[in-house]
Amino acid sequence: MPDSTTAIILVHPQMGENIGASARAMLNFGLTDLRLVSPRDGWPNQRAIDMSADALDNMPPVQVFETLPDAVADLHHLYATTARPRDMVKTVMTPRSAAEDAHNRNGQRLGFIFGAERAGLTNDEISLCQSIIQIPANPEFSSLNLAQAVLLIAHELYQISNNTPGRILDLGDSVPAPQAELENFFSRLESELDAGGFFKSEDLKPTMIRNIRN
Repeated sequence: MPDSTTAIILVHPQMGENIGASARAMLNFGLTDLRLVSPRDGWPNQRAIDMSADALDNMPPVQVFETLPDAVADLHHLYATTARPRDMVKTVMTPRSAAEDAHNRNGQRLGFIFGAERAGLTNDEISLCQSIIQIPANPEFSSLNLAQAVLLIAHELYQISNNTPGRILDLGDSVPAPQAELENFFSRLESELDAGGFFKSEDLKPTMIRNIRN
């Protein structure tokens, strides 16, 4: 189900393509509230629309604000995403722990804030937020594309309440064969393989049959 309580806020995004790809990532995982703070190339942006793969057409209109305080005025808790450690006394979370925290904030409107592609969020922008998210990545190359970062956060938010089983084998209306029928099948198979000369070595035959049964 679409989540209307969680906003993704892009602060001074520079490339329309990243806005469109972020919208696509959001809708993939049920987020529909996209807010922009002073996008460099203005709004609407055709490159963003093209890159969104129709996501923007299937979401409420993007809200555009002049400042970050204006963009978050109606929200109760803000998460700032940053790749660099900051000298601030704030809880620092992984995307998964932030998703768990967000899930437990019943009735609150939440904002996940992403900085511009070139330099990310400023310290003043982060100071508006209550929590920081840092995405664990290769310390020698931790630079993420803006839309990739949005995708990771959106995915974790979706997974925290998603009940899809970790693995499944769909047997339809069938049920496993009774053991007696399996034994009959293996006996017939062994006999046909034997008649066809499949077992080249009598010494290896028991092992080969065991492997086939397994």
